[in-house]
Amino acid sequence: MEKNFLSGGSAHIEALIAEGVKNGSRAATVTGAWEMERAVRIPSYFTLTLKDCHLKMADGTFDNMFVNEHFGTEEGKTPAGRDRHITILGEGEAILDGGTYNGLSERNSGKDGMPLIWKNNLLLFTNAEYIKIDGIACHNQRWWALCFIFCAYGHLSNLSFCSNDLVAEPDGSFSHGLSRKRYPDTLVKNADGIDLRCGCHHFDIESISGFTEDDTIALTCFPESFFFLDGEAAEISYVSIRNVTCAAFCTGVRLLAGDGALLHHVAIENVKDVSRSDPHIDYGLYAVRLGDTRMYGTRDTTAEDFHHISVKNVYGEGEAALYLAGPMSHVTVENVTSAEGTPAVMDLRKEKE
Repeated sequence: MEKNFLSGGSAHIEALIAEGVKNGSRAATVTGAWEMERAVRIPSYFTLTLKDCHLKMADGTFDNMFVNEHFGTEEGKTPAGRDRHITILGEGEAILDGGTYNGLSERNSGKDGMPLIWKNNLLLFTNAEYIKIDGIACHNQRWWALCFIFCAYGHLSNLSFCSNDLVAEPDGSFSHGLSRKRYPDTLVKNADGIDLRCGCHHFDIESISGFTEDDTIALTCFPESFFFLDGEAAEISYVSIRNVTCAAFCTGVRLLAGDGALLHHVAIENVKDVSRSDPHIDYGLYAVRLGDTRMYGTRDTTAEDFHHISVKNVYGEGEAALYLAGPMSHVTVENVTSAEGTPAVMDLRKEKE
């Protein structure tokens, strides 16, 4: 049944947050179906509950749905401006929805009057710590769904994804179902689920499911041009990822570093790629992917940059269950299996441990 979305969702939630701050509860509950016209800022020491709630970006908007309070401010670029203890909880059906695609992509980011691609996340947090997000479904993300840069002590759990699966036809219409042979015709590209970027550490990510057009969970560490926090380590470290069942058109869990940034001490366990049976795509590439054969940035990653990664209990249905490439050290692998016709491990490392 078609939902009746009310306009003014951003203003409505801002008013609820302001009341929660004023009355000292530091909490607010949102119900109903709302269109979101701009990003809502969530302050420190605040719990936002989405109860039987569907929030959808309004047509033609170019903004994130949620950001932390000091996101994009000068204070927010300093250690003193760090936001803390932000919680978003879903109860019942809680959906964050990108709605109708706005045409902003990595290719036209910052060109021809378009804003930067960073305006297209559902949630974007920078310089925040003690973050909890639980029980949320993300639909139709216009780029990445949940993105974190220089954030720490996060717990992301019970999250599901359903990306846009539209493909452009020669007559200008659209059909559903992504195909590897027709990737250029995919409407919304690089629609990840969860992205940890440079400066993120001590995250627990668990019980993740659904379909994503690109990576379901991506730990990609490069010195950021968009946001960089002076004095903080340019690395991703101490992350646990477990209990992931997904159909990713690219990869279920991807780890990548470049340009001298460090990525280390990551534990990955119980990842299942079910892309062959998912109606949105023909098949994905990998359940878990560590490294790459190409260089990202101005210099290759070294084994000192990319280290102490453990992978356990992985199943794949795509081109391989586990993909390994590039220099890395202290990598342990245990119990990797695959569907018939799919290699368990694709190891392209030049020097094996």
